[in-house]
Amino acid sequence: MMNRRNLIQTAACAAATAWMGLPQTALAADEAPDALVKRLSVDVLETLRADKSIKAGDMNKIVALVDKTILPHVNFRRMTAAAVGPAWRRATPEQQQRLQDEFKILLVRTYSGALSQVTDQTISVKPLRAAPEDKDVLVRTEIHGRGDPIQLDYRLEKTPGEGAGWRIYNLNVLGVWLVETYRTQFAQQINAKGVDGLIEALVERNKANAAAANVTSAR
Repeated sequence: MMNRRNLIQTAACAAATAWMGLPQTALAADEAPDALVKRLSVDVLETLRADKSIKAGDMNKIVALVDKTILPHVNFRRMTAAAVGPAWRRATPEQQQRLQDEFKILLVRTYSGALSQVTDQTISVKPLRAAPEDKDVLVRTEIHGRGDPIQLDYRLEKTPGEGAGWRIYNLNVLGVWLVETYRTQFAQQINAKGVDGLIEALVERNKANAAAANVTSAR
């Protein structure tokens, strides 16, 4: 059975596949969320196959690309609050900002590392079960490659304003929601050492991930 760490890595790899093609222009207000996911999936596969630096594992380039293309279209504040759980409401504004910043770094590094593993996968998007007026939707997809298909479901919210488009705030891999998986990990840190203990743990984890990436790039 896949453990939680491997599940997060699988989620990262699958999410990286779909998110990397995100354009910098504002998304059209009338673009359906499932159409958006399908378009991004095609774009990312083409990008991955064409970019030799990414295929070679250039982590600095991958991180910069993820930061530029993905982050503006993800609701990190909502993701962080959900992952931290009830302790988020008790945290000071400064603590909330630090949690959000460190969680963002953690996810960027995780997805960037997984991105180099994406090779010949294809993605199929299932029919959307939502009404036109819905502001919160579930887009279900499957990643096809070697082995059994990987279930990957996205939760997206419609942002206010004409042309603002949709923003991702959670994803489900093989029946497990990513934010809830992190919430279990974070709760252990919070129960042991409080919010500051969680921040410290995230800082140390991000330093370790950065050091590991630098060693890999130097080889």
